[in-house]
Amino acid sequence: MMLGGILTGYLFRRLNFSWISGLITVLIWILLFVLGIEVGSNESIISNLGTLGLEALLLATAATLGSVFLASLLWKAVLRKTGDRQDGSNLAKSSVSAQDIRNGVKGSLVIVGFFACGTVLGLLADISRLPFELGRISSAVLFALMFCVGISIGRDEKTLKSFRSINPLLMLLPVMTILGTWIGTALCAIPLGERSISDCLAVGSGLGYYSLSSVLITEAKGADLGTIALLSNIIREIFALVLAPLILRFFGRLAPISAGGCTTADTTLPIITSVCGKEFAVVSIYHGFVTDFLVPFMVTLFCAF
Repeated sequence: MMLGGILTGYLFRRLNFSWISGLITVLIWILLFVLGIEVGSNESIISNLGTLGLEALLLATAATLGSVFLASLLWKAVLRKTGDRQDGSNLAKSSVSAQDIRNGVKGSLVIVGFFACGTVLGLLADISRLPFELGRISSAVLFALMFCVGISIGRDEKTLKSFRSINPLLMLLPVMTILGTWIGTALCAIPLGERSISDCLAVGSGLGYYSLSSVLITEAKGADLGTIALLSNIIREIFALVLAPLILRFFGRLAPISAGGCTTADTTLPIITSVCGKEFAVVSIYHGFVTDFLVPFMVTLFCAF
């Protein structure tokens, strides 16, 4: 869907696609609303929110902070290497105004509002009586979102040119994300006490892939840790959506990508391209694909201990 959108945007780049950004925003709202319904309708999650939610919040916060800190170090290395070169000056000079940051935060809060409304609806309604599966709706909306994001990328000739001139240092971003996540979540074993380092690392290794990681952890470690994994990785994705402008301001342009984990190739990609710039779309997609591929291996590894 992404490649099809890029091809469509490139072939019809002379047409007026000013409406595409608005459609992308609406699709994100729908996706988060459906996700909220799924969370709110899960009784095991809701009944354990009081005891497991704080652990999940701590792990998500530590994982995000660890990854964005290492991403900021990589960003500084990129600027040092490209600062004196003409083709790298556009990275150093890129900036976001305070108004852009306020607008970004405001838009992200609206997104979380849709997630919260979906959660309330999931609590109050019996979704088992729905004549359709929520999973199919979320998949269809995600496909449409990826197609629209592809159009947005494909019609921008400057973005396509940046694909060919990506700095090799940026290829290290998934490594920094994973290492930072491991460092942050491993440190959480100290205040959590009952959770071992391997438990914390298994949860953090989900990198925002809440569905697969929670299933793997539930089967290997039990429902409690699986619920923590689900909540923690959902929270991490929400952090990436809500805090992207602030993360950019304090940690640099690679940090919002690192914060998003493996969601940067799909759900958080529109936010990242809006905040960081379309020239970082290829880095975001590459980062998402690499981390997405590694999640099941890392989670399984730490669950074995």
